[in-house]
Amino acid sequence: MLVDGGSRDGTIEIARRVPDVTALVSPRGRATQMNAGARAAHGRVLLFLHADTWLPDGALAAVGEALADPAVVGGRFDVRFDSSRPVLSMIAFFMNLRSRWSGISTGDQAIFVRRDVFDSLGGFAAIPLMEDIELTRRLKRRGRVAALRARVTTAARKWEREGALRTMVLMWALRFLYVCGVPPARLHRWYYRRAP
Repeated sequence: MLVDGGSRDGTIEIARRVPDVTALVSPRGRATQMNAGARAAHGRVLLFLHADTWLPDGALAAVGEALADPAVVGGRFDVRFDSSRPVLSMIAFFMNLRSRWSGISTGDQAIFVRRDVFDSLGGFAAIPLMEDIELTRRLKRRGRVAALRARVTTAARKWEREGALRTMVLMWALRFLYVCGVPPARLHRWYYRRAP
């Protein structure tokens, strides 16, 4: 299932030519798009994968193994960047460590969740940023969240374009401000430098 938020680069046309891929168009916004995909999906497990992130070999088997434990309501993968720069390897290490310690995941980590749990939580909150943080905070209250050691690979282009350390500080600041109650729409403007 691929959900496109109105891109103009031919994504939806290309996706519709691929066998066994259901391609949907949804209003723009990660939470909106992921909720649309979840509504159209038929499986008992939902896995949310950003367009610039790739699953490792054996990913679906690893998800199945994690969910064999009925106490596990969902989970996420460790992450690495598609760059060999040492600073990005260090940042990925600390992202994984922070996530493992806090139980909070980001969308780049390919969050997965039991469908009945996702539905009972009402899906992703309709907010323009921090939808992944908000969902995993609620998931933690419902049961165990698996932190898989297998690593997804995600694009480093934003980190390389805007500076790895600057982007890391920005991400931490946005999360801190979100926890302090700053509205996600304001955080979105600071992160993307435009209104949601």
